[in-house]
Amino acid sequence: MIRCLVSILSLLMLASSLPAFASKHKTIAQHQDTALIKNAIENFLYNNTATLSGQVIVNVGQIDRHLALPQCPHLEPFVPTGGRLWGKTSIGVRCDSQVAKWTIYVQTEIIIMTNVLHIARPVAAGQTIAYEDIAPQNVNLTQMPEGIFTDVAQVIGKVTTANLTAGQPLRPQMLRAPYVILRGQTVNLVVQGRGFSVRSEGQALADASEGQVVQVRNKSGRIMSGLARINSIVEIQP
Repeated sequence: MIRCLVSILSLLMLASSLPAFASKHKTIAQHQDTALIKNAIENFLYNNTATLSGQVIVNVGQIDRHLALPQCPHLEPFVPTGGRLWGKTSIGVRCDSQVAKWTIYVQTEIIIMTNVLHIARPVAAGQTIAYEDIAPQNVNLTQMPEGIFTDVAQVIGKVTTANLTAGQPLRPQMLRAPYVILRGQTVNLVVQGRGFSVRSEGQALADASEGQVVQVRNKSGRIMSGLARINSIVEIQP
């Protein structure tokens, strides 16, 4: 009889504790899984960097596991104002639903591995760049200076503006287009308009690359400005 009473009391105590246990675990289940937040950020970043040239690698920082965020039916990653999908940055994740409203920010890093053109051997100022002068190196593009060259066609035939040493990454200010007009050179001045073309000779007052504005003194001593063209031509706008 005593054993029967003990068993009944144990069952009653267990039954009374079940609602509290279920309530507690229901609350835990309602908290947002941080792993899902991380996955949402990764998918967002990879989708929005798919058009970038090179291999994109995304590293999402740690999310505080103690965050008691309400569970969200739809996570919405976004780029904060002033941010960009490049290098070390912050990505926001918001929840804007009837059951939960919150926003957090997570530190991330976007790495873009691609071939960047470097100087393969010492090159003197004024030298025309050839294929033998450059060597591609696979580096993280987000850690390189702005405007760095990745396409061989952008540098071959260009002229160096300074002495370059082996291992330097090529930057725009290191190169210029070759001159098509030289200072002191006799040039052909061409004035073209609708239905007419006038040609005369002059003397270039500066060096100029294709399409650059250059000043020319004509035979009468008048100084004129025009666009440098190949074959010693300076195009004067009427």
